[in-house]
Amino acid sequence: MMKKFKYLFLLFPFIITSCITKKDVRYMQPSESLVINEEGLIPYNIPTYRITKNDILNLNIVTTPKGDAAQFYSSLNSSGGVGGSSNSGGVGGAGGSSGGGNVNFYFNGLKVDSKGDINVFGIGYIKAEGRTLEDVTLELQEKVNENFQEGKAEVRLNTDGITYYILGDVETTGLSGEKVAHKNTLTITEALAINGGLNRTVDRTNIVIHRKLPEGIKVAKIDLTREDIMNSPYYYVQNGDEIYLSTRGKSLNGFGKDPIQTLTTGVSVITTALSIYLLLKNL
Repeated sequence: MMKKFKYLFLLFPFIITSCITKKDVRYMQPSESLVINEEGLIPYNIPTYRITKNDILNLNIVTTPKGDAAQFYSSLNSSGGVGGSSNSGGVGGAGGSSGGGNVNFYFNGLKVDSKGDINVFGIGYIKAEGRTLEDVTLELQEKVNENFQEGKAEVRLNTDGITYYILGDVETTGLSGEKVAHKNTLTITEALAINGGLNRTVDRTNIVIHRKLPEGIKVAKIDLTREDIMNSPYYYVQNGDEIYLSTRGKSLNGFGKDPIQTLTTGVSVITTALSIYLLLKNL
């Protein structure tokens, strides 16, 4: 009888190999490919965000309390704004909806049209697609200076923060969704940390990022278990990025989520195999 049962122990190596190890879940493990400079520092590789079609921008013309720039540039704030600022675009913050995006920002913001232009009241159409926020800001500032005394009005052009999207499986529902970070730069580790981090079912070696560029959408894969990810431009989240989380194969088959569940699943497999064996033997 025991000779026949010994074949059941062949299942134990499978159970052991199905467990998730520390190497599978640790972030930023040492890598010989990591590039550092002469001072032993990791150089920044932050990509410059370039405006794309269908972007929505926030334009503020800041003037003196008695200046007339606010009345000229925005009928929305013709009665005067807080601190003497004019919002030709929408103001970020409250007003979002469960459907995604910021409602106030959508209705009041400057939309980049199908030709890649923005239409600023009192100035006209300005090319925005493919340019940086700084470039467009400088051109708008020149236009403002032509209408008002130089130094009396300041142009501030921004997006509604860094908006990004995380999509995972059913077990990452608390992490999935639209996210907004009001920061100048945001790394992917910061973005995940803000949202509670990744659970054990997520494959950290296969994170897929869809990045919106003026020319189209770029697809990239990154490995969060390697520290040389810090050399990648995809280490920094850009406005509009979509981050896709993959589930480990070990987790899909019921193994690997945690030691107790792995053991429970293994015992269930052995029990089922033994029951089938006894049933066939008694036939």
